[in-house]
This record gives sequence, C-alpha cells and structure tokens, in this order.
Amino acid sequence: MNLRKVGVGVVTAAVFVAGLWSGIGTAGWLGADQNAVGLTAALRAGKEVPKPTGVRAGAAGTFRAGLTRQGTRGTLTWRLTFRNLTGRASAAHIHLAKAGVAGPVAVPLCGPCRSGVRGTAKLKARTVTALLRGRAYVNVHTAKNPAGEIRGQIRKGGKALQPPTGTTTTTTTTTMTTEPPPYP
Repeated sequence: MNLRKVGVGVVTAAVFVAGLWSGIGTAGWLGADQNAVGLTAALRAGKEVPKPTGVRAGAAGTFRAGLTRQGTRGTLTWRLTFRNLTGRASAAHIHLAKAGVAGPVAVPLCGPCRSGVRGTAKLKARTVTALLRGRAYVNVHTAKNPAGEIRGQIRKGGKALQPPTGTTTTTTTTTMTTEPPPYP
C-alpha cells in the first residue's frame, strides 16, 4: 500500500468534511458557535421614528454587544451609554425593524436606565436572525419622548463584548419568553 496516497486521501476527506460541516453550521446554525459576534449601534435623535421633540444638541449614545450563538438561540452581552437627553432615561430596548421603521420590542434592556448600564440577555432564534441581518435597533426613551429619543440600527462589527466574569460586575439579565410579532 502506498502511504503517500493514503495520506492524501485522509487529508482530502478531512478538508471535505470540514467544508461540509462549515456549510451546514452557517446555513442552519446546527452547531454551537462559541465565538461571539461583535455588534454596534450609534444612537442619534435624527434616526428615531417618529421624530422626537425638544431634543438637545449632542443627544447621542453608543450600544456595544457580543452575540454568542447556541444552536439557533443566543446570548447577548451588552453595554449602553448615552448623553445629553432631555431628562432621565425611562427605558431602553432592542426592537425588531429595518432602519426608518418602528418595530416591536424584542429585548428590554433597562428601565429606568443610567448611562454605562451593562447586561446579558437570552435570545430566541428570531431575534438572533434579526440582529445578524441588521433588522434590529436600540432606542432610549425619556418622559418627554416616550416613543424614543435616540435610536441606532444594530450592525455587525467592532470587538464583541464578553460575558462578565466573577461576581463584582453588575448585570441586568433579560429573558424573552414570547416571540414578538413579525417585523417588517
């Protein structure tokens, strides 16, 4: 038996299996994906729908997150910062919708909120898909703008936040128990 031919055959089979598994894993998310995907959003008043009223110059925020998939579901580790709002932030959420459209709440982040808040949330498949396809946004609500004062579409990119380690970090954990209505 020619050992060179056997070695080439084994390598070829390994490459084929790895390629096949990679294709199945990304197409159907059948395997666990422990590598977090970085997500970001730049929040501005001009992106909010409907348009907020009486917004201060410089009202803005940043959302950073890491999404780790487990099958079709996922865990989101996030941090939200904001500044120059018309008042205290009464709530912040992730909604499902494309840019320029208001959509249903998928993940409540905080309420009331302080800038710099962090947390983790367990996500269902529909929310994971929307996040990865750019069909979700973050907004921050105030008493003056209860529908939202600043908003940013969530996009893939940036360094993924990792789940907190140890017991000294304060986190907010949110678990969605029902699926929101379909997004546009």
